[in-house]
Amino acid sequence: MDYLNEKELNKYQVTIHFEMDDEFMSFVPPHRVYINSLIEKNVIDYYSVSMETQRSWMIINAESKKEVEQMLAKSPLHKYWTIEVDELFVYDGQTYRLPALQLN
Repeated sequence: MDYLNEKELNKYQVTIHFEMDDEFMSFVPPHRVYINSLIEKNVIDYYSVSMETQRSWMIINAESKKEVEQMLAKSPLHKYWTIEVDELFVYDGQTYRLPALQLN
């Protein structure tokens, strides 16, 4: 049973600002393992990173902001982050739509 089926969850938009130093890149591989595990468990809907602006964005399924913050605190990169967490009222996109009808 995956995480989404166990309890009623809210969706949170997470914006992360990060500061890189010499050690930062050494923590990226274990961080990706952690993020991938959350994606596979349907905890994270999407994850994106901009090295240009040193920001990252995620949509996370959780019961509360506190739970989101606790999950993110387990990342090896956490000490480099400033985190903003916003509960979403609407979350929509192409992946939530029916496929376009194509007549043969």
